[in-house]
Amino acid sequence: MPETIAPAVPPTPPVPLQALLAREDLALRQIAGPADPGIVIHWAHTSEMADPYPYLLGGELLLTAGVHIPEAAGSGTYFEDYVSRIVAAGGAALGFGLAPVHDTVPRALVAACERYGLPLLEVPPQTTFSGVARAVWQLMAQARLAELRRVTEAQQSLAAAASRPDPVPSVLRRLAQRLGGRAVLYGPDGTEVAAAGPQTPEAARTALAQLAGVVRPAPPAPADPGRPHPATAPGPTTAPAAPAGPAARPRHASTAPATRPHPASAPGPAAPPAGPQGRPRPSSTAPLAPAPAASPTAGRPHPTSATDTCGPTHLAVYALGAGAGFVLGVASSRRDPGDHTIASVAAVLLSLLTGEHQSAAGAARSSALVRLLLGAPPEQVAPLLGTAQWLVVHARPEAQAPDAVAASALGAALGSPLVDLADDVVRVLVPADREPAPQSGWTLGVSAAAGPAQWPAADTQAARALARARATRTPLVRHAARPALADLVPAADADTHARTLLAPLAGQAALAETLRTWLSLHGSWDRTAVALGVHRNTVRQRIARCAALLAADLDDPDVRMELWFALRRT
Repeated sequence: MPETIAPAVPPTPPVPLQALLAREDLALRQIAGPADPGIVIHWAHTSEMADPYPYLLGGELLLTAGVHIPEAAGSGTYFEDYVSRIVAAGGAALGFGLAPVHDTVPRALVAACERYGLPLLEVPPQTTFSGVARAVWQLMAQARLAELRRVTEAQQSLAAAASRPDPVPSVLRRLAQRLGGRAVLYGPDGTEVAAAGPQTPEAARTALAQLAGVVRPAPPAPADPGRPHPATAPGPTTAPAAPAGPAARPRHASTAPATRPHPASAPGPAAPPAGPQGRPRPSSTAPLAPAPAASPTAGRPHPTSATDTCGPTHLAVYALGAGAGFVLGVASSRRDPGDHTIASVAAVLLSLLTGEHQSAAGAARSSALVRLLLGAPPEQVAPLLGTAQWLVVHARPEAQAPDAVAASALGAALGSPLVDLADDVVRVLVPADREPAPQSGWTLGVSAAAGPAQWPAADTQAARALARARATRTPLVRHAARPALADLVPAADADTHARTLLAPLAGQAALAETLRTWLSLHGSWDRTAVALGVHRNTVRQRIARCAALLAADLDDPDVRMELWFALRRT
């Protein structure tokens, strides 16, 4: 019998064969093959070829009316060969349509399907093959919608758990509940830091810990002057083979740049069990072999995730952060569509929660925060953050209110972990040597570079730049930092003139801010209303009130210029 190939399944949820048989409008009837509820199909395909093997990808419900069957087929091996080729191609089931060629399903075909374990469905005359295919896609669409809803709900619950006072245990508990299994966080040394969910058998726990070593980056090897360089050292280039258990052979290992399969998932001899650092572990009963001269995987991307099974338990591991050594492990009794996406969301959140406290930069930021809370001035705290000049960025998402995950992702895109999530605006403190770029889905306002003493003023600049960006529908607006005529006037004189000119508006912040925004947008009522989030009639009323209090003609460009000069000093 030809070797059965694995189906090249599409990125859509499979359809249980039992769900298709349950459709009363199709009236399908299984007359041969196993009635296993776990049998699924990935698509429906019609073919009248005597040998459809070269044209099947696997996982199909193959539909045929028997046009290809010769008259003397029942007395030979035709049906045996036909069914064996479908099974070898990975076909999931066979549907045989009655009429107009055959009134009944050939008995030799029924016997062949029973022998090879291929489910055989009888398709009644009133059911078209197109109707069967349409039903398959309808069931797929329903399953896909249910999967997306499940993933969305899980993402929201995980994000909420990450905002709790005990974020890491909360995320693990929520992940274990969503996947119906156990979630484990392993530290850089391979020890179990935290866990949640029902306990798994000892063999599964051991296998999961070993699988975590596959994705954990190995520490750099210390230099040994007495050992020849790997490029010139003689001897074998691979380690001696050792007995391997089921946990040492991950079925799938993925890397960020998907270039080639990880050796653990490639066909061939099984790899030895993985140790805590992702290296082959020698057998416990054999003496330790000398270190190999060169690793056969040198230069290959390190896997970021891997999956395996230990008996009935499904295992999956995910590397957290950029080489920090933390690993998320998941063990569950089943593997449903969407589980990988849900676990990946948890891995991202845990990467943020664990990576923040493991670097010198994170420790310095914590120290800066503590000192500020204890009363130290910003000028003394700023050196801990690594640079003297900063940009303040205000950002608003275009679609919905920002959440913690979106805010962290924005900070990562701008190159800074200093993120503040407010009700509708995200503020990011970015080093001045990193030029912020427009971000898809966000509207940004960027201040001029400022030192700690000027941070409050820079925050105001960023807020005004964001308001202008939203009003003009521009992805990013920077505060103008070039020299102006105002620089020719002494600061004290300019401040005195501004206070005197704007004295009638003192104590009426809404009027002053409306006038400032209106002038910055060249007197546009609509854009000012958008920037301030008010009705355009409200803008008209406020500007009229300003004109009356200032006793000024706001249509006069000289008056506008003088007021703009004064407003820039406040």
